[in-house]
Amino acid sequence: MSSLIDVILSASYLGIFFIVFAETGLLVGFFLPGDSLLIAAGLLAAGGKLNLGGVMAAVVAGALLGNTAGYFIGQRFGPAVFRNQNSRFFKPEYVQEAEKFFVKYGALAVILARFVPIVRTLVPTLAGVSRMPFMLYTLYNIIGAVLWGVGLTALSYYLGQLIPDLDRYILLIVAVVLVVSVIPIVLKFLQARKGAVKP
Repeated sequence: MSSLIDVILSASYLGIFFIVFAETGLLVGFFLPGDSLLIAAGLLAAGGKLNLGGVMAAVVAGALLGNTAGYFIGQRFGPAVFRNQNSRFFKPEYVQEAEKFFVKYGALAVILARFVPIVRTLVPTLAGVSRMPFMLYTLYNIIGAVLWGVGLTALSYYLGQLIPDLDRYILLIVAVVLVVSVIPIVLKFLQARKGAVKP
């Protein structure tokens, strides 16, 4: 985890941009830090090591462009990727589920996905696969990027301002956030697995 802090400080705003872009726009980026990156960068800004405005601009730009790239990847390559019945991760039924999901939740699907690890990596691609109208998607993409990029970064910044030396506990805070954010995914997985084994 300390390597994340080293990356943020050495690569600075450009590094933040590319990490957010890859995590939100490329399917292979699901393992990259998202929330933890924003929290760490916000706390480092509170400690005077980064500029808050620069961090927010890098995150929002990376999130917007990443989600847009993910959408077009899904639109262009999604049908071929999700055609394989034997695929472990990209099953055809996921497309049908995604279409129902976007029809039912629309805006919330794109906006709320920003705050859920792994899900925020998949939703842009699935939005493209399911042919969600691009202009509508872009509107919600902007709202989600600003709420997540500005909101979470600002929250960690102001907590760092309120509590002296909070940036010393970045690793602990990020670890707690990671555990808390992954719990809903694990519960959902266990619930789906339990439902699948029922006779």
